[in-house]
Amino acid sequence: MFDILVYLFENYYQADNYPDPGTLSRKLHAAGFEDEEIHDALAWLNGLEHPRENDLPQSLESSRSFRCFTALEAAKLTAEGRGFLAFLESAHVLSPLLRELILERAMALPVAAVGLERLKLIVLMVLWTRRGSVDALILDELLPDGEKRQMH
Repeated sequence: MFDILVYLFENYYQADNYPDPGTLSRKLHAAGFEDEEIHDALAWLNGLEHPRENDLPQSLESSRSFRCFTALEAAKLTAEGRGFLAFLESAHVLSPLLRELILERAMALPVAAVGLERLKLIVLMVLWTRRGSVDALILDELLPDGEKRQMH
């Protein structure tokens, strides 16, 4: 699934929007991705575009409160990942609302643990879909393995 998310970012970052789910599914299949991976990635992206019914209040956007992690969140997110989220928030890259969306999407992954590299990709996808652009310095930090990529 993460390979698909990287592929989508690399191929649609400069575009205004990626194709509808049906077209996107066909393009991903043509690119060689497996049906199950495509289904999982599209379901995960749908959760990003349409957050759960218990949407967070917009007032959280300007909140200055301190966030403690639940036992489940602390077990699933590595200490390095939790520290990275705190760093991004303190640097004003993330608002509390975006942080919560990132946490929700990380917790929705069907894996036991979410390490720093996966968390960076989640942050990248959230910033891209919510803001439409990502600062170049932040982009370099978030790209998997620190790779410089040519955006199409």
